[in-house]
Amino acid sequence: MSTDAEFADARHIPPIPPQPPRQPAPAGMPEPEGDPRTTVLRRVPAEPSAPAPGAHPVPPRPTVPPPAGAQPPPHPDRAPGAPAPAAPAAPTPPPPAGRPNAFRDTAAFHLANSQKLWSDSREPAAGRGPGAPPAPRHPAPRHPAAGPSAAPGSEPPRPAAERPPHPSWPPTTAPHPGVVPTPGAPGRPGAVRRPGPRLLGAAACLVLGIGLIGGAAAGSWLTDEADAAPPTAEAVFAKGRDVWHNTPVDRLFPRTVNGLGVGPGGADRTWTRIAVAPDGGCGHAYDPKLTAALARAGCTRLLRATYADATRSSVITVGAQITKADQPGMMALNTRFSTRSLGTRTDLLPLPYAAKGTPAEGFGPAQRASWTVRILTDIPVVVYAVSGFADGRTVTDPQPAEAAVRPGVTTAPAESGLGHDAKGLADRIGTDFRKAAGSPTQTTEASS
Repeated sequence: MSTDAEFADARHIPPIPPQPPRQPAPAGMPEPEGDPRTTVLRRVPAEPSAPAPGAHPVPPRPTVPPPAGAQPPPHPDRAPGAPAPAAPAAPTPPPPAGRPNAFRDTAAFHLANSQKLWSDSREPAAGRGPGAPPAPRHPAPRHPAAGPSAAPGSEPPRPAAERPPHPSWPPTTAPHPGVVPTPGAPGRPGAVRRPGPRLLGAAACLVLGIGLIGGAAAGSWLTDEADAAPPTAEAVFAKGRDVWHNTPVDRLFPRTVNGLGVGPGGADRTWTRIAVAPDGGCGHAYDPKLTAALARAGCTRLLRATYADATRSSVITVGAQITKADQPGMMALNTRFSTRSLGTRTDLLPLPYAAKGTPAEGFGPAQRASWTVRILTDIPVVVYAVSGFADGRTVTDPQPAEAAVRPGVTTAPAESGLGHDAKGLADRIGTDFRKAAGSPTQTTEASS
């Protein structure tokens, strides 16, 4: 197979000058087969090998005829008019050293493949199948819209309707299951944004804040626990001295007191407050002998209130004396009342508070039926209660509340429940004063 170089040599061969008239050969000499002047030695190509699959056939080299009337060029080595010697047969040139036929076959194969690739790279024309011959190798016409800068043979631009859609970037592919795409980077299933310094700082501040809040809550809880611990006896005693002006009257003397199971036979009792006496001194609160017995403790204030039962048949006066004694003095006073039975003597009774315009208006010293006196040792307070009939009847034989509440007692104070009234209200008011002072020693015999 010939190469492109051979085609180039054929195009640059000068035309053969015209042959002069042939002279007859001398007698006895054979007629030459051809004019040696017109004999051209050409390279004889090697035997062409079989074309490679898909290679284009190469046309034969064109023969250029001599122009009419041309004269052959003169030969200086031969006299004019001498016959031209016979041209010897042109021997076949041997192949170049180191370049066997296989080399030429390989070059032809690569040339054929390069031509095939050049032809296949172009877009096939309409109506041409895979087996159609290749298009002629000539420059494609320049598209008028391409402009002067368009390269020769470039493909003209397609209309916008025929152009394939331009893919978006980044491609919007479905995220991988279990992977959360990063905001601002759609279509990147494996993109997971790492936390930045600000996010890490915010997380650290959050953790620190939670720790501080937790520590504050724990400290507050521990403080509350410490505050909830029972106060000392000295603190309770000191606070009990001031409850009379630091606590509302409704907490010390409730408007309604419910005694559950404190009545005769375990019956419930209810008492309603009908009068509250102004606070003052202790000069008109007791019989003279009881005043003398309590004088050792002193008197800071005396608080009193009068109640009536649910049937308005009995009235009860409850009082609380704030003493000046210390805790040992209150304990000594309690011991004296217990050992000498000062709380059961009928000549040592407290006086009632008979408020005008109330059911207790006729409640005087002669109507006292039952009473009780309590010496509190945890706070400096003496609590007492005295009960009587609301109709103003006279009682000649009053009975202490502790004796009237015993089972089987048939006295008037016991059967009428006046002993239960005095004891129940005294217990409840003593409990309210202890609560106001914060004392853990509280009785629960009556509840509101």
